[in-house]
Amino acid sequence: MTLARTERAALVQTLRSVGPDAPTLCAGWSARDLAVHLVLREGRLDASAAGLVPPLRGYSRSVAASYANKPWPVLLRTVMDGPPWYSPFRPLDGVLNLAEMFVHHEDLLRGGADPDGPYLPRKLPADMDRALENSLRIVGKLTLAGSPARITLGSVDGRELLAAGRGASVTVSGTTGELLLFAFGRSPVDVSVTGDAAAVQAVMAAERSV
Repeated sequence: MTLARTERAALVQTLRSVGPDAPTLCAGWSARDLAVHLVLREGRLDASAAGLVPPLRGYSRSVAASYANKPWPVLLRTVMDGPPWYSPFRPLDGVLNLAEMFVHHEDLLRGGADPDGPYLPRKLPADMDRALENSLRIVGKLTLAGSPARITLGSVDGRELLAAGRGASVTVSGTTGELLLFAFGRSPVDVSVTGDAAAVQAVMAAERSV
């Protein structure tokens, strides 16, 4: 089983445990909304694409509602099944879906947590932590390119994983998973941010999203 499949199974188990109305870190999304998003992303590219075109957003909402109305166990089974045979995500599941499953699992695990408070994350296996480094580099280049400071992302073992942005130097240190969540703009995250006080404040206030 790939790491993506393992994380998918863990995500579904958490969905089953917390129930469809549990909060997530995605603004306005419940656990049910999150599950519907995953199903549409992988199996209903027509609806996902339509959501990006204003005149077709009604169609996208209609398809989403049809899945949201399914019984919770049925919806979870669809999430667990993963991309259908005709989806371009299926042959690339191990490459494209590890970060997706991880980030959305954390969205669920941290739903309702104080965004400004401390958070003790789960400990990831070493192979998963390493596998997320590629995703971190790709996502970080996108989300941190316009940063108000020169951000260096550093691993807990002292390696530089990515540097992006321009301006005063700010270093963000943590495990790969926490750095990936930081790059996606999630909060709370367990990272250490050091540098010029004004630059650190500007970085923390800046939007980070794909």
